[in-house]
Amino acid sequence: MTFATYTETIADGDWAILYRGHNDVHPVQIKAGTVLNNRAGSFKHDDFIGKPWGTRFGGHNGQGSIIILHPTPELWTLSLPHRTQILYQADISYITARLRLKPGCKVLESGTGSGSFSHSLIRSVAPTGHLYTFEYHAERTNAAREEFEAHGLSSFVTIECRDVCKNGFPLTNLVDAAFLDLPAPWEAVPSAAQALRRDTTTYICCFSPCIEQVDRTCDALRAAGFVDVTMVECLLRENDVRNVTLRTADAARTMKPQAKKVGVPAAEASPDVAVAATMLRPRNVARGHTSFLTFATMLPREAEAGVEA
Repeated sequence: MTFATYTETIADGDWAILYRGHNDVHPVQIKAGTVLNNRAGSFKHDDFIGKPWGTRFGGHNGQGSIIILHPTPELWTLSLPHRTQILYQADISYITARLRLKPGCKVLESGTGSGSFSHSLIRSVAPTGHLYTFEYHAERTNAAREEFEAHGLSSFVTIECRDVCKNGFPLTNLVDAAFLDLPAPWEAVPSAAQALRRDTTTYICCFSPCIEQVDRTCDALRAAGFVDVTMVECLLRENDVRNVTLRTADAARTMKPQAKKVGVPAAEASPDVAVAATMLRPRNVARGHTSFLTFATMLPREAEAGVEA
């Protein structure tokens, strides 16, 4: 089993997500003969092997339990070792939709960082698409490459250590979309434009924490020929959901108090009916600013290429 394929049961060598609670998830590789010790107790990996994904296991010392989950990009984002600040699903899902990613697409990413977004990009374009990702830091590049190989994703991704702001992208007329998470994305915009396909409409997204970066990036995007330049900020607001019992009554009868009828059972005297319902209430506080997302569109340029030729 890898991140790219799915099996019904846990096998020796699989990567899994150990779940103890909403904010307590950790990646683990299943290895026969290994014993896992944590605050929930002692767990033998041999007990995991052959069991269905999502099974709950009790510790041998009886202290607690864990659930072994199939790895997904969402769970990996919550549990990965941080080498840099990462993108979370509020931004990831929106970017993926705005870039129009689907199986078969080729997409460019810079920089790779901790690989959080890379895993989601690969899932979006697999099994026939490809991700080209660039990272200027050599150690982070090697760490990400090892993770891709361990997760069975190396056939869907090409990773290279490269300073794209200075040296540009070594791609021309190839990718359907580009994502830039750089300190100075405006320096890489012209090269990214050259990497985009010229025969179809393509898209770009720049991830910037400061509004000054957005200002310079928008100027660079327009200068490179992009249109429909827009900026979006995603703020995640959680909702509290609970099950309640509501009582309904005839509106006319509830306008004034009803006198109690002597000798009439309470069930017959009251027109109220108990109804089970689910109530949702948005929380007053939303999670703060992460970054600004700047999107732009590049229209087909085949006609321009013919004129230049």
